[in-house]
Amino acid sequence: MKPFLRQTILDVEESRIREVANAGMGRSDVLAFWFGESDEVTPEVVRQAAIDSINQGETFYAHNLGMPELREAVSTYMSALHGPVGVERLAITSGGVNALMLAVQALVDAGDEVVAVTPVWPNLTAQALVMGANLKCVSLKPVQGQWVLDMAALLTAITPSTRLLIVNSPNNPTGWTLSREEQAMLVTHCRQTGTWILADEVYERLYYEGDTANGAAPSFLDVSAADDRLVVVHSFSKSFLMTGWRLGWLVMPAAITQPIGKLIEFNTSCASVFTQRAGIAALQHTSEITPQVVAHLKQCRDTLVPLLQAVPGVELAPARGGMYAFFKLQGHPDSVATAKRLVVEAGLGLAPGEAFAPEAQGWLRWCFASKDLSRLTQGVDRLKAWL
Repeated sequence: MKPFLRQTILDVEESRIREVANAGMGRSDVLAFWFGESDEVTPEVVRQAAIDSINQGETFYAHNLGMPELREAVSTYMSALHGPVGVERLAITSGGVNALMLAVQALVDAGDEVVAVTPVWPNLTAQALVMGANLKCVSLKPVQGQWVLDMAALLTAITPSTRLLIVNSPNNPTGWTLSREEQAMLVTHCRQTGTWILADEVYERLYYEGDTANGAAPSFLDVSAADDRLVVVHSFSKSFLMTGWRLGWLVMPAAITQPIGKLIEFNTSCASVFTQRAGIAALQHTSEITPQVVAHLKQCRDTLVPLLQAVPGVELAPARGGMYAFFKLQGHPDSVATAKRLVVEAGLGLAPGEAFAPEAQGWLRWCFASKDLSRLTQGVDRLKAWL
């Protein structure tokens, strides 16, 4: 008898982040920092655009690739950051997760080799496994709390047999960020091997180094040609405080845009019109929304990190990008067990490092995107008291 479900699906691990969060759901005494989202609501101008759209009766299907108005707005936004990005290279998706899955569905056959840089948000590696890929991970290495890439090891891992390279930069959970020089090296190498690059750049605006002209993190779009084997994923979730809206986009070679449109039809048909109207409003007001978000998140980072660094047994360095403090807790090697104990015994909700890669065992992720900075201070007090 054939198995009830595909064995591949049965073998994919459940989210360890959810496993910990479920232990504390519904408890009002828990300070929750486990999920990758701010506790601030979406700006009013964005919410109002969706409300107006619904009130006008825009509750019907849209184009598979997204509303022309939104694609034009994304084109303008991306072109301002990275040079010309035409509408013909864009598809609107139902969130960044959906964009990533669409890319993997389009590019990966069962048995294909996929290389991923880890630790990384578990969906990125799970999606390749769902498609039946042979996954090969190249790990970042922690040096005094700062995770760094062994570029030679990564280049060695990418061969003509490698169908896809998956890179998330700025990285969730470590905050590691590729330099433009490293991106250029990877683009050149992957051209030689015929490897596609899937770049998750949803955190590109949440960047604190200030060493780029546009203030955003280095992007593969800055060092590539329009027809390179490169797919870049973006989301409205982080930079516009729109996690629950489920709206994102793909940048890709124009030659694969229409086939991606077919996949969107078979997955979700389209993003809802009123959600896309909200996305248009977000882009129209990006100069008001995003810099304020980034400035506040930097304040959150600079509040939390020194407090954690002062705790005996804690090892970490400030994240270059993203919204996370990723730290090692000496003497507590089982990160899942530790995270569960912190929920029950300290009322502190963190994500276990093991959720992101086996090599992150003993590490914990703290999402510092907090509207109220005092919550971060209270959280550190609870950690110290628990220790």
